[in-house]
Amino acid sequence: MILVTGGTGLLGSHLLLDLLTAGKSVRAIKRPSSDLSRVRKVFSYYVSNPDELVAKIEWADADLMDFGAIGEAMKDVTEVYHAGAVVSFYPKDHKAMLKVNIEGTANLVNMSIEKKVARFCYVSSVATLGRAENNGVSDEETHWVPSKKNSVYGISKYGAEREVWRGMEEGLNAVIINPSVIIGPGFWDDNSGLFRLVWQGLKYYTRGVNGYVDARDISKAMTGLMENNHFGQRYICSAENITYQDFFAMIAGNYGKPAPAVNVPNAMTAIAWRVEAVHSFLTGSKPEVTREMAITTTQVYTYSSEKLKKTLNFRFRPVSESIREVCDCYMKDLGVTRG
Repeated sequence: MILVTGGTGLLGSHLLLDLLTAGKSVRAIKRPSSDLSRVRKVFSYYVSNPDELVAKIEWADADLMDFGAIGEAMKDVTEVYHAGAVVSFYPKDHKAMLKVNIEGTANLVNMSIEKKVARFCYVSSVATLGRAENNGVSDEETHWVPSKKNSVYGISKYGAEREVWRGMEEGLNAVIINPSVIIGPGFWDDNSGLFRLVWQGLKYYTRGVNGYVDARDISKAMTGLMENNHFGQRYICSAENITYQDFFAMIAGNYGKPAPAVNVPNAMTAIAWRVEAVHSFLTGSKPEVTREMAITTTQVYTYSSEKLKKTLNFRFRPVSESIREVCDCYMKDLGVTRG
């Protein structure tokens, strides 16, 4: 039996699909309030029998902070894919995110050791890597450095990653994968939200650069590393480094819409997040722009996946191809046909 955390998320749903189509027995942890319809929606983009596959998932209600519930969910489990995490750039979520991401991972690691799980894959993030100097390229040896530019999300994932390294020292056969920005369809209000924003007429861009990778490629890399027993290592999973301007322009081009044409200088993003913070305080609403968002979108972050490519003889989908397919999915959901 394979246990998956985060199965109701963008990456987790793609992983579930790959495991099920490979004939694996899968149990997935969820919260009682989890929306399972998005898992089916993701499946429907790729297969003709989504309901049949969803029905094969054994769902387990469990909270990563509940050690007893985790133990119940891990009955007869031989492999664990830990893709679950709280992801937020909003200050009010920071405390919960640090607690769940770090302590929840520690609980899962400890139970995996206790249950003598044979294989463990942890989905970390490129946010746990150090930033190469002078806009250089970060790889697995670019180690974490404390900085005001580090997001609280990055800090939480770094702390969680340390729990996995600790588990390795205690005998757990584990591998860590560090994806960059994940591209995939179906989660239009959060993970896939950039595709929605460009469709709605996004006018602005910043000068930042980031890495991007298709959710299907991350899933393929995870299962490949596990099946070939590449443990005790971490692997960056990022297909291409692209400017935000070019990324938005590719999305807009697939929609037949104008690309964002107004550059927002760094000084303006600094003003924007402060104005949004005041607005959020006065209205009780979530800010559209936070300090962490503003910092991230103005920085140049580039990554190398050479280690993964060499280890698995891995080939990534071109980001342009991934963008085109996600745009097609979004337009299909809107009932719009490509012109």
